[in-house]
Amino acid sequence: MLELIQAGGWLMLPILACSVLALAIIAERFWTLQRRRILPPALRGRAWRLARERHLDARHIEALKESSPLGRILAAGVANIHHGRTAMAEAIEDAGRHEAHRMERYLNTLGTIAAISPLLGLLGTVIGMIRVFGAISADGMGDMPALSGGIAEALITTASGLTVAIPALMAYRYLRGLVDQLVVEMEQEALRLVEASRPGGGGQRGEPA
Repeated sequence: MLELIQAGGWLMLPILACSVLALAIIAERFWTLQRRRILPPALRGRAWRLARERHLDARHIEALKESSPLGRILAAGVANIHHGRTAMAEAIEDAGRHEAHRMERYLNTLGTIAAISPLLGLLGTVIGMIRVFGAISADGMGDMPALSGGIAEALITTASGLTVAIPALMAYRYLRGLVDQLVVEMEQEALRLVEASRPGGGGQRGEPA
């Protein structure tokens, strides 16, 4: 492994740094974006019971805010329950945008890593080929160590850049889609709770078990 890094030249250092950072972001986001942490089933059931019993006062709303991203969106809708459906829907959408921004934390960095890693590999390829042509110009085809070193640098950096970029891009696309899906589910759950919280809203319909 160390030999490959040395053969790849100094551009292997930023490529390795990108790989470590991408791995850290992917692990952190997969841990943070677990469904049970974003959409706790127990929280949904408790919120529905409170809504049915009309116990969603300031203390319960604050408890919802502190529980999870879903809780913050539920609290945003319920806090505006006396201001009409339009105000509640706007509050839920606004809270959903804020939660989406929080859940997308570090994803732009991951996308940047996926974009620049192959470019770093390409730069290594160019530098390696410059070395090859420089050796050919100076010594002809007789200096095989210089030629093989330049070719190795070009191939290793290219392969390393792609090795980092491909999984980073896959994880970036998946995590962005996951965030969008979770936000939509949270907003839908909040709207259902708001409907149940309104007088005559029919708290039993669609209520979680």
